[in-house]
Amino acid sequence: MTDTDKTQDRGKVIAITGASSGIGRATALALADRGATVVLGARRSESLEQLAAEIRQNGGRAVGVPTDVRRREDLVRLVDTAVSEFGRLDVLVNNAGIGPVSLLEELRVEEWDDMIDVNLRGVLYGVAAALPVFRRQEAGHLVTVSSTAAYRTVPGQAVYSATKTAVRAVCEGLRQEVGDLRVTVVSPGFVHTDFVNSVADPEARAALLASRDAMALDPAAIADAITYAIAQPDKVDVNEIVVRPTAQR
Repeated sequence: MTDTDKTQDRGKVIAITGASSGIGRATALALADRGATVVLGARRSESLEQLAAEIRQNGGRAVGVPTDVRRREDLVRLVDTAVSEFGRLDVLVNNAGIGPVSLLEELRVEEWDDMIDVNLRGVLYGVAAALPVFRRQEAGHLVTVSSTAAYRTVPGQAVYSATKTAVRAVCEGLRQEVGDLRVTVVSPGFVHTDFVNSVADPEARAALLASRDAMALDPAAIADAITYAIAQPDKVDVNEIVVRPTAQR
């Protein structure tokens, strides 16, 4: 990233969901390093505070807000904290997501519900919280982390892929509706996080872990894509970025 790109980030107030680990954590660190103020949302409050403290110790500005994206009021509190503490919200990064993938015939209905609630409903709650603020400011940027599963599904990922496909549709519809606001979808392929630990079937989990360890990207690669989109001039709207390992089909 060039010095000009860093200047574009400096001073922006950016809220991030799912910020305590993986892509969210890497994105928070990258943006704070570029001079942005970060408002961090995640369920794990202890990890959240540790990250905020780390950023502040390195000279950045950060605050943690315990956030469960399944609760609309938590997203409202995250956005309201940005505005009350720092005067505005420039970007919301809808990053929180889960992927307890399984074959449909296993009938893990509660896991399906969880994916719908976190991956799709959580994004909609983020839109509902941030959009009124962006409208008042007459400026704002919604960045949503989707997945390459939105473009191609495989056995075991039907529900997960459905949530990510829906997210792309929501964001494309939002882009067409809002006009002067910016909307970006970043779709990662396999990333080296603890994402696959939620897979219940031991054999499926072991296979995914082996694939992850063999080819997955560092979360910093996705953070770079997110910071690239945010760093563009206000009149430049980067709508979709797909980032996957070269070995991933």
